[in-house]
Amino acid sequence: MGAVKTKRMPRAVREQQMLDAAVQTFGQRGYMAASMDEIAELAGVSKPLVYLYLNSKEDLFTACIRREGQALTEAVRAGVDTASPADRQLWDGLRAFFSHTARHPDGWSVLHLQARTHGEPFAAEVAAMRAELVAFVTELIAVAAREAHRDPDLADREVAGLAEALVGAAESLAAWSNATPGITAKQAAATLMNFAWAGLGNLMEGRPWSPPAEIEGR
Repeated sequence: MGAVKTKRMPRAVREQQMLDAAVQTFGQRGYMAASMDEIAELAGVSKPLVYLYLNSKEDLFTACIRREGQALTEAVRAGVDTASPADRQLWDGLRAFFSHTARHPDGWSVLHLQARTHGEPFAAEVAAMRAELVAFVTELIAVAAREAHRDPDLADREVAGLAEALVGAAESLAAWSNATPGITAKQAAATLMNFAWAGLGNLMEGRPWSPPAEIEGR
């Protein structure tokens, strides 16, 4: 292997180049199998330069998690016009989520698969990103449901549970759609929209589902 030649460029640009290479390597090979040598080679820099900029493999992986998590949450927020009708807000948010995860499958692998299975510090970073998404979805559902249902006392716990369920379903569906040839981001969003909106739409129309009455003796 020949010596890696590097051009002089701003530190911020070089660092993003390293993170691009690291996300691709971690996403495709996994955290344990990825080596700093191959990340440096893919980035077109020397391994000592990677260590100089990003300290260690653990710090590099953490930087990847933070960058990819921030990019995902920003994409979802930017995709939603909170002045739109409730169903349009949900649709646009789902489209933004699935479009981003489809365009960045290695980044989604880092967040959804790698970070969650390699120790508490990494898992905590992903949990913080997920909590931000859940909070955003909770806010959307709460405002829309309370306005449509005309019920200012709609339980916060119920709304939070709906948001958790929706984000969890989106995460699982994104992993499935990225691994299934021929499934587009639009199709994935439509699948979850059809699944979720039947329930959310009824809730917003004041027709929540209720469990059947308990049979005596059971």
